[in-house]
Amino acid sequence: MRVWLLDAKGEPLGERRSDEGMLCAAGIGFKNVLDRHLAELGAPDNLPVIICGMAGARQGWIEAPYVETPALLDAVLGGAISVPGNSRDVRIIPGLAQRDADAPDVMRGEETQLAGIAELRQPGSHVVCMPGTHSKWVSIKDGAVTGFGTWMTGELYSILTQQSVLKHSVGGGANAVLVSSEAFATGVETGLTDRADLTSHLFGIRAGGLLLGLRPEDAAARLSGLLIGAEIGAAERRYPATGPVVLVGSGLMYNLYERAFEVAGIEARRADAENAVRYGLFDAAKRCGMIG
Repeated sequence: MRVWLLDAKGEPLGERRSDEGMLCAAGIGFKNVLDRHLAELGAPDNLPVIICGMAGARQGWIEAPYVETPALLDAVLGGAISVPGNSRDVRIIPGLAQRDADAPDVMRGEETQLAGIAELRQPGSHVVCMPGTHSKWVSIKDGAVTGFGTWMTGELYSILTQQSVLKHSVGGGANAVLVSSEAFATGVETGLTDRADLTSHLFGIRAGGLLLGLRPEDAAARLSGLLIGAEIGAAERRYPATGPVVLVGSGLMYNLYERAFEVAGIEARRADAENAVRYGLFDAAKRCGMIG
């Protein structure tokens, strides 16, 4: 969870972070968690609060029903619902749903990041990559989300390094993948070109450690490259870009995807993930009449 105290221009005056995600906050009480963090930030009692993400899920604080694609980002921001039982004005931004029998999908939180990137709300077509535990690829035209897809790349990496036979191969290297690693780059190349054989290549990491002396750090880098390469290859076919892909992220995850895009020969333009969600939240508060 991230909480920002913003000034009249939307710039941060203070910030709080914690591991109190949806499940934790549900046990403690969403209102209790929020009130404690706001008090520690010194927020006035009448200061309005705008929220995005899993607090609006069915199992969250209060359900903010999905807006179905195609959906204008401006309309999504303006559709935040009020949370009853608070002395201050608290609202939650709805997520997006893709009700397609062949590719059903949902997102919560990413829609606010998208809305916080100014170029995506301008006329024209854009393809966006949002790396994470569940990476999102999004197609946007003239400020509206026309389609999106989710790849469980980060979660698969975690499962494979912690619960599969590959945990014996990667060891402690799972937490130290280097962007400059040649094993990562070759993994990306293989993931891009041999997508149908992905599971075979995954087991090849185990065999490489047993027979060829593949080091744990190289095994982890190759695994990461294979998964990210397979994601990029599949997403590129589904959402062909006519210009640079907007790559939303920060930290190591962003750097790994940036390197993977270079290997794939795809031009990418960076958008900072935290700035984007903060700008999106602030704009939503204005569109909902919570602030001037």
